[in-house]
Amino acid sequence: MAGRFILSREKHFEVLKGNEPFYTEFFKKSFDYQLVVTEEYAYIVSEDTDETISRDISIFFAILCYELDKQGKNFLDGLQYSEYSFEEVNQLFENSSYTDLIQTNKQLKDDDSRRKLLFSTMSRKNIIDKVTDDKFYFTPAYKIFIDFAREVADMQVAEEDN
Repeated sequence: MAGRFILSREKHFEVLKGNEPFYTEFFKKSFDYQLVVTEEYAYIVSEDTDETISRDISIFFAILCYELDKQGKNFLDGLQYSEYSFEEVNQLFENSSYTDLIQTNKQLKDDDSRRKLLFSTMSRKNIIDKVTDDKFYFTPAYKIFIDFAREVADMQVAEEDN
């Protein structure tokens, strides 16, 4: 699967969902992977990884959501329902207050890197769907990154309360 999300609209998803107990056990016993199936997508989790793409995509979403929120936009609705142009997203990163973080991340450091992250990596992993060479929308797979951010925020709040 190469880190690819299987979306509910795909034939593979129906097979996984219909035989979830079998595939859950298969991936666990065969590879020690955890199969996660939601109503909208499925993916596999491995404890043994050194990849940084998930981290970079999480940083991408964190900055994008922060910048959209700063503009007064409901970023959750935007991620779920809006179509974006690369230029629009690129401008948010160009004008971001997180320039140090952006400049030190090879996936985000310039417009060519961001274009490759979106239209190559995130498209291949089913996190975005391309509409044209410049326009795209996010698939439901974006939710795993937002859920992860929410978990991190909840942990930080819990630590501050203690």
